[in-house]
Amino acid sequence: MFNMSKTCKITPAILPSEGVAAATDLTGAILDMQGYESVLMVVQFGVITGGAATSIKAQQDTAIAMGTAADLLGTGQTIADDDDDETFYIDLHRPMERYVRLYVDRATQNAVVASAWYIQYNGGALKMPVTHASGVSGEFHSEPAEGTA
Repeated sequence: MFNMSKTCKITPAILPSEGVAAATDLTGAILDMQGYESVLMVVQFGVITGGAATSIKAQQDTAIAMGTAADLLGTGQTIADDDDDETFYIDLHRPMERYVRLYVDRATQNAVVASAWYIQYNGGALKMPVTHASGVSGEFHSEPAEGTA
């Protein structure tokens, strides 16, 4: 039986309270990739003011402090100022360093980041079952019958 919630780890990258309308850059939470081969970084935008210069990219480093964070080639994506309420993603497989993060460049005008998430996968048997990050909860249901939730 396939149970995705037990085979991937969900971690908040940018909380809604952090992504309020602004023209300042946002660095996502630092993510430890030890034991995982892949991570899907998902970013949902809210209202983007006309003329905003916004983009996303992934970064990596060997140290958890990310003091020498390096951009990952080819991960940069430009977000148009009419991409209100759109969702973008970066899917990394086998980053070269242990620590990664999402980076949102916001300049010239306000751009709301509604939220951003990391979904780590390809963890192998040693990572099962997965323990999600603090603040993430949910349930798995197999073949549920119809009725009142």
